[in-house]
Amino acid sequence: MPSSPLDVIGDDDDFVHLDYAASAPCVRAAADAVAGLLPRYGSVHRGTGVRSQTSTLAYELARDVVAEFAGARSGDTVIFTRNTTDALNLLARALPPGTTTVQFDGEHHANLLPWPNPLRLPVPSAPCSPDDLVIALKTALDGLTGPVVFTVTGAGNVTGEVWPVRELADVAHSYGARVIVDAAQLAPHVPVDLDDLGADYLAFSGHKLYAPFGAGVLVGRSDWLDVAEPYLAGGGASAAVGDRPGDLTWATGAARHEGGTPNLLGAVALAAVCEALTGAGRAALHEHEQRLLTRLRDGLAGVPGAVEVSLFGPDHPRVGIVSLALPGHDPAEVARRLGREHGIGVRAGQFCAHPLVRRLTGTDRTGTCGDGGPGLLRISLGVGSTGEDVDRAVTALAAVLGTVRT
Repeated sequence: MPSSPLDVIGDDDDFVHLDYAASAPCVRAAADAVAGLLPRYGSVHRGTGVRSQTSTLAYELARDVVAEFAGARSGDTVIFTRNTTDALNLLARALPPGTTTVQFDGEHHANLLPWPNPLRLPVPSAPCSPDDLVIALKTALDGLTGPVVFTVTGAGNVTGEVWPVRELADVAHSYGARVIVDAAQLAPHVPVDLDDLGADYLAFSGHKLYAPFGAGVLVGRSDWLDVAEPYLAGGGASAAVGDRPGDLTWATGAARHEGGTPNLLGAVALAAVCEALTGAGRAALHEHEQRLLTRLRDGLAGVPGAVEVSLFGPDHPRVGIVSLALPGHDPAEVARRLGREHGIGVRAGQFCAHPLVRRLTGTDRTGTCGDGGPGLLRISLGVGSTGEDVDRAVTALAAVLGTVRT
């Protein structure tokens, strides 16, 4: 059978990777793009030789592909970053002075911690409805003055539930606020489009999108970005530098915030996957994942001692992520045994979403972003997942929970 651009590299029948929400494995499209460019790799924007010209063309073509993938509009800027965290920190530094940031406390730390002047709203008690979030946001925005942004996840990294981004964005825009969407967990599973989401800015990571070569992206309105101090001061970000300190002119556009030698291979790999996902038919991929997700959730419902957690209720739309409370068990130890004894890779902990996990587990204890401490067990799916993987995970979890207790 011929290989597909979305075939997972290094897939092994002896190991089942079900930790896509943390880092997705590399797919053929990304690996082939990197391998194809390596013989011609050179400096970007910094030379006249064939390697430099080829590399510059590849880098800017990658920017165009990612722009199309994200639904970038005329006047939007596409900035390559290291990951979603980097992209959101970049944008946080570019906000006008005095900007108020409105956010819910159910965010991943990447979208919780970077923002200036945060107005943090508690997520309503589970199960809540999208209307509860809309009402809370309206109340928070009412009476705010000066620049305001509202930042929100597209799909939660803990429960996988899809947030009502468009409804919240419409509310935010009605109060004059700009909208930022953390699409790190959304983009790998469903199409993302700035206009469809009602977003002014969108950020996502290559390592969650099957292109683990150290690239992420920020896409959005250019006006604030074009007047903000460069994210990284240095070559590329500067258009002209005089003889005296401070005698300089910064670049505009993406170059202003891409100081230093850019991550060409990361950008090209990310673009290759964006193109492969689009060409493969996202609707069909999503339907396949949803069938696997239903199979997983149905199987887990029959495992004693495993309780699926949810913010919006069991029927709310979600991507391929399920997190479980394991009363009487240590999730970290369960995860270790699943890996050591059954060859199944999952994640345990609080997933860099401490306030939300504490609410979902009913504890006030704080752990770390890694394994260990109080928390949940998370199983997450991707393009390489199969029905056999799901069944194997369910059977293994039942076996482990039947033999280990704290």
